[in-house]
Amino acid sequence: MSDSVSDCTETRTVVTEAEVEALVRGICFKTGPPRTVGVEVEWLVHEPREPRRPVTTERLEAAYAALRTVPLRSALTIEPGGQLELSSPPAASLMECIGTVSADLAAVRAVLREDGLALLGVGSDPWNPPRRFLQERRYDAMERCLDRTGPAGRAMMCTSASVQVCLDAGYEEPGPLGHGRRWWLAHQLGAVLVAAFAHSPLAGGVPTGWRSTRQRLWMEIGAGRAGGPLPEGDPRDAWARHVLDSPVMCVRREAGPWEVPERLTFREWTRSAAPPTRGDLDYHISTLFPPVRPRGHLELRMIDAQPGDDGWRVPLAVATALFDDPAAAETAYRAVKPLAERALALPAPHNPLWIAAAREALGDPELHEAARICFAAAVEALPRLGATTELTDAVRAYQDRHVVPGRTPADELLDRLRDGEPHPYGKDPRT
Repeated sequence: MSDSVSDCTETRTVVTEAEVEALVRGICFKTGPPRTVGVEVEWLVHEPREPRRPVTTERLEAAYAALRTVPLRSALTIEPGGQLELSSPPAASLMECIGTVSADLAAVRAVLREDGLALLGVGSDPWNPPRRFLQERRYDAMERCLDRTGPAGRAMMCTSASVQVCLDAGYEEPGPLGHGRRWWLAHQLGAVLVAAFAHSPLAGGVPTGWRSTRQRLWMEIGAGRAGGPLPEGDPRDAWARHVLDSPVMCVRREAGPWEVPERLTFREWTRSAAPPTRGDLDYHISTLFPPVRPRGHLELRMIDAQPGDDGWRVPLAVATALFDDPAAAETAYRAVKPLAERALALPAPHNPLWIAAAREALGDPELHEAARICFAAAVEALPRLGATTELTDAVRAYQDRHVVPGRTPADELLDRLRDGEPHPYGKDPRT
């Protein structure tokens, strides 16, 4: 959500339906050899000594004001509920990306520490209900729109956090690194990544029955907002149709509240008496939240935020290896191909495969087997991508601790609760 357009001051140059289709095909899939990698890491901000207690608006405002004075290479943005996000610049290698974000996170943590605050990596807030921190017109409109499908929208806006991996779309030609194969792979392997890195089993301090409650929230928002097209055929055609036929979240205004139409697709808007502008198109695309979103590159948006200071590196490394190393990409393709039968011609994340990934995680036998194969391929591929021994060992340690036995960080958190630890992320302020 941090990539949303904040105002509507661009020139009123309208776009036609045909122009929209051509623009989407051109701007959302920039094909070519995979060369760059990026990551967006989101965090909850909490008080380590009293992590259940919400941080006050005044403390967050003071902390973020201090952070804005810190020189960072990554873009620092704040999400509607006060979550912090760092978005790396495109990096020429996996290790360059990790080096940049690690340095920026160290600087951010140092500033937060002075205010008695820290970053918490978990897919959704385990204790607190949604609370808006940012009071802006675009989030007012987003809230009104998402409220129509129930409470999941507010929870997604204000309590969720993720690791989003950004990879190039791929070659124009077929093959393991071709954009068609990578688009298809992202939608099948995405379910494996949901399962392997599930880390949000709680809401209101109690188990939800889902290993990734964050992914459940996205599903409950509905297919029009959080779904995507089926990964068949030319991905450019499929995405262009999806953009045109998806509902418009809001119509931006120069002054006053933004309009939130009841039922208006972008295609219908282009055919209206007051058609949209190119800026409206860019904003509309930013309000679509499928698990795989093409933005010139591919955004993999399905991974829960991970525990620990450096836990985010593991999903970044695994995804990069399975997409950008040709041998690992071929192994991953073969491993997940049998899973495609469980999609039942329904787009992610609303098909049975993705639901099982979010609910059961690696407790699902087929997802567990695919994860075992994919992690082994990633560990083998990482040195070929220039990964350090330390990073490869971190992925191997995750493989041994979680993937091989079929357990995720969510399972460990649930174990601590069953063992009687009432507050697994720190001291319980009620005691």
